[in-house]
Amino acid sequence: MKTLNKTSLLTGGLAGVTAALLSMGANTQSSLAIVLYAASALPILIAGLGWGNAAAITAIVSAGVAAAALISPYFALLILVVTLIPAGWLSHLANLARPASELGGPDGALAWYPLSDILSHLAGLVTAGMIIVGFIVGYDSAVSDRMVDIVIQAVKAQEPLYNPDPAAIAQIKSIFTLALPLIQGAVWVVMLFTAYYVATRIVQMSGKSLRPREDIPSTLRMHRNAIFIFLGGLVLTFLGGAPATIGALVCGTFGAGFLLAGFASFHFRTRGKSWRLPVLWIAYLSVLVFTIPAIFFLLTGLTDTRRTIAVTPVGKN
Repeated sequence: MKTLNKTSLLTGGLAGVTAALLSMGANTQSSLAIVLYAASALPILIAGLGWGNAAAITAIVSAGVAAAALISPYFALLILVVTLIPAGWLSHLANLARPASELGGPDGALAWYPLSDILSHLAGLVTAGMIIVGFIVGYDSAVSDRMVDIVIQAVKAQEPLYNPDPAAIAQIKSIFTLALPLIQGAVWVVMLFTAYYVATRIVQMSGKSLRPREDIPSTLRMHRNAIFIFLGGLVLTFLGGAPATIGALVCGTFGAGFLLAGFASFHFRTRGKSWRLPVLWIAYLSVLVFTIPAIFFLLTGLTDTRRTIAVTPVGKN
């Protein structure tokens, strides 16, 4: 939606180098690794949302080249499939619009790509990216088993009398084999959507945004067809082996989408209530501390699926 010019290419190049540096910083700051990896999506998103596809593509290519030259082609491939390409695709979707009259809307207005579809695309992109990464690194149950063994050895070092039953250890390993990809997928969807949200606000404040500012609590929902993908992932978890791992990943990525939608719905339903702020704080803290309350918001997201299309007059874009 924006023309190819020197400004978009220069902006994309600078954004790509910034994204590569943030990704490389994650390798040296292990305590902030996941935050820096997610933050590396910000420059790509800002370039794409503000300067169009040409800037986003330039940013992705320059980031990949910089990462390959400074670290390794292997590292560049990993950040491309998990972070940079999904960020570029999200910016592309966010800038898509069509005449509202084609959808039965008013003449002289634009209908923007639904936020529900953008969130569903994000879940699918993270799923595909992590499957590719798993194939490249050779992920299997042995990876999660080693992590459980490391934790058990650490506990034994603190408590020499600790001697867990082998059957209990085997059960923990079988659970963790599914829990690891589920948690990784869910966390990454939440982190990337947070980066998308921050990027949209930055671009809007700069006056470069094409897409109108949306009311997130009323529009952030998942596409209804995503329910079948989530249920398909749930079925795969019972098959064992690689299908179960992929199923757990699908449950994590699409479950995170429904979780975000559930929180948005909760924000919308409590709007205007005098007790809204403390209840929202309690809700977020309960999920962070106890995790189990997240099931309530997940179910809320699953039962409230719809596509809300933002419409704006052509003259305002």
